[in-house]
Amino acid sequence: MDTPTMALTDTAVRQAKPQDKPYKLTDGGGMFLFVTPKGARLWRWKYRYGGKEKLMSFGAYPDVSLAQARKLHQHAREVLAAGTDPMASRKAEQVADTMTFRAVAGKWFEHWKPGKTEKHAADVWHRLEVDVLPAIGAIPANALTAAKVRDCVKAIEARGALDIAKRQLQKCSQIMRYAVAHDLAERNPVADVQPSDILPARKKRNYSRVSAKELPQLLRDIDGYVGGEHTRLALQLMALTFVRTGELIGAKWEEFDLDAARWDIPAERMKMRTPHIVPLSKQAVAVLGQLQAISYDRSFVFPADTGKPTHMSNNTVLYALYRMGYRGRMTGHGFRGVASTILHEQGWPHEHIELQLAHQERDEVSAAYNHASYLPQRTKMMQAWGDHLDALRAENVMALRRAS
Repeated sequence: MDTPTMALTDTAVRQAKPQDKPYKLTDGGGMFLFVTPKGARLWRWKYRYGGKEKLMSFGAYPDVSLAQARKLHQHAREVLAAGTDPMASRKAEQVADTMTFRAVAGKWFEHWKPGKTEKHAADVWHRLEVDVLPAIGAIPANALTAAKVRDCVKAIEARGALDIAKRQLQKCSQIMRYAVAHDLAERNPVADVQPSDILPARKKRNYSRVSAKELPQLLRDIDGYVGGEHTRLALQLMALTFVRTGELIGAKWEEFDLDAARWDIPAERMKMRTPHIVPLSKQAVAVLGQLQAISYDRSFVFPADTGKPTHMSNNTVLYALYRMGYRGRMTGHGFRGVASTILHEQGWPHEHIELQLAHQERDEVSAAYNHASYLPQRTKMMQAWGDHLDALRAENVMALRRAS
């Protein structure tokens, strides 16, 4: 039975005694204290949602005081007024409170991986399992703090993996953004933390490289290299395209369209994980024609000399430069620095050079089209670069200038 009364008081709640039958002490707005014959005193709220009568529990007295029950009641009424079922809302909050970062990361990964290559997706999840989840995976996402993520990232940096530390900080932020967007966390604690806030700046790595004055002799030395023919042609193509060593030696014939004078390097082989277009000068096409003649239907442009179905090693290019007398003076990466310096001196636009060097970071939305930006201009620049190297070989020290 119901016991009519005015708003409850602490004294009335405290003195509520069990009776032969259960009864209610109302507090207003549909909330009441339900007293059972065994003496339990339970806070309840009767409300209607979607045309149906519902009963919501706020806990038991004295664990939940009258004041606390009223706060819970008020919050529930505000949720109802906003058009949401308070019990469904509370259930979602309870799920969020117990959803671990690992569980959220798994949901984020399933949402993120469509459209990614299988290898790239596997690498991303593997790095999370190695670097992040052992440290913070068991923490409820809603309880994760910036300090916990900071400590995790600093531990990665402490073992000398600065680049991985930066990437994992970004991944943690992506995962928590997903959590907020799907009501699995109230906020993203990583949002206000930038890599520069907690990680040291990477010391600029100075790759050994010859000066512009020494470049003509290097080109002639490469042309006269008496080692493997694939190695000589690899050095020539690297000078003409100034791609990274790994991008060069891993090239497959399927990436090239010699009729269109274009090399499309797929995203999974690029440092920035976005596609890269290399316009091919007539000199580069000629080098690739020589390579085709000795390819013998192998898929890699620069096959390993071991006979295994893979490509030559990173050290092949470096050791060839050593044998030519350039130890400590030139590396494969050095061709990029030399090209950048000379092209800037010749007046080519900085953004064209940077895009051709694949230095620009591109987000997932813009990656699909940014890699093709300035393609006509870059095509002209790369042909001018090939012509410039020909001029240097002929000891014509006057670099070809861009036509105004």
